[in-house]
Amino acid sequence: MTSVNVNDINMYYEIHGDGFPLVMITGISENIDWWMPDVIKAFSQNFKTVIFDNRGAGRTDKPEVNYSIKMMADDTAGLMDALNIERAHVFGLSMGGMIAQELILNYPEKVEKLVLGCSNCGGSKSLLPSEDIIKLMRSMMKLPPKERLQELMSLFYTEDFIKNNPEFIKSFIQRIIIAPITADAYQRQLTAVLGHNSYRRLKKIQAPTLIIHGKKDVLSPVENAEILAEKILGAKLLLLNNAAHHFDQPDTDKVISSILEFLKAPVEKVIDKVV
Repeated sequence: MTSVNVNDINMYYEIHGDGFPLVMITGISENIDWWMPDVIKAFSQNFKTVIFDNRGAGRTDKPEVNYSIKMMADDTAGLMDALNIERAHVFGLSMGGMIAQELILNYPEKVEKLVLGCSNCGGSKSLLPSEDIIKLMRSMMKLPPKERLQELMSLFYTEDFIKNNPEFIKSFIQRIIIAPITADAYQRQLTAVLGHNSYRRLKKIQAPTLIIHGKKDVLSPVENAEILAEKILGAKLLLLNNAAHHFDQPDTDKVISSILEFLKAPVEKVIDKVV
């Protein structure tokens, strides 16, 4: 295991490939086991790809303190410093997208390009899941890990995808059950998510930004992507017709190629928006 001391925790991380750095940030309850091998392989062939477990998740420490998205952004910045990474592309998913927002807002010098997937700005301007989905999320943490993950699949993928890809779902669960999050740590991450609000500050983001979202996302309704795209000057928006919260399926090749095309393109200067 490869860990480094960052702030008040030991953070677990892995580095794949060489080249300009790409820092990838996972969502709530997730750790590096959740990244699809095909995605890591494709990115590591083009970039020095850094993946890690957020505080509370996987193999990283789980301190009994209140978490915030800002705190986890500070962790990410600290990890970059520990790895001697001055500047990187940053790709955040769901809660990881919130962390990525805080990272670029507080450490703009560290971010070359920004990719936000299935995320939102938080606060009153963001759209919440339905009451039924919220109740399901709360009840799932009372289940044993395997049962909880099986229930979670219905929130991450469409019903058709689950029905037509049973072996994929089985393999995915087998991989992510290795180091599941504890109920206490999940609650601390959830509290951080609920406290996130970047809406009024999004106009400060100057880095080229790509926003990706599945139109069938029930955890973060697609309107959240449109809000981000509207508030971040010059942001590109990619909506996937057949995808849910884990938008890498079923259009894996399209997602990978779109992100690589965006990251490899020359950086265009973003002009300040007149408010």
